[in-house]
Amino acid sequence: MTQTAAIWLVIAAAFAAANLPFLSERWLIAGPRVKGGPKPFGMRLVELVLMYFIVGALALLIEQRAGQIAPQNWEFYAVTGALFVTLAFPGFVYRYLVRRKGAVVAEEA
Repeated sequence: MTQTAAIWLVIAAAFAAANLPFLSERWLIAGPRVKGGPKPFGMRLVELVLMYFIVGALALLIEQRAGQIAPQNWEFYAVTGALFVTLAFPGFVYRYLVRRKGAVVAEEA
């Protein structure tokens, strides 16, 4: 795998993983459904953090296969965390703004 392909793989995996908590009512996509209605926002945040670490492990594995792993300080994790939250924005908008707006319109009709 070329370095460019590896970078795009990590970006695509991060985009998909960042949006998964907002697109599913199941715990980590394959787990059981949450009892008592929709999944709480706090549970979605926990899933988002777990997905961040899973994508980070994938990126670390790819970097290790490419050569020596570069040292990272707290700045690296702050920037990648902010990027991961930014990539989650489409899923958040769909879950809390678009779907809710459609549900309100359907109830009024």
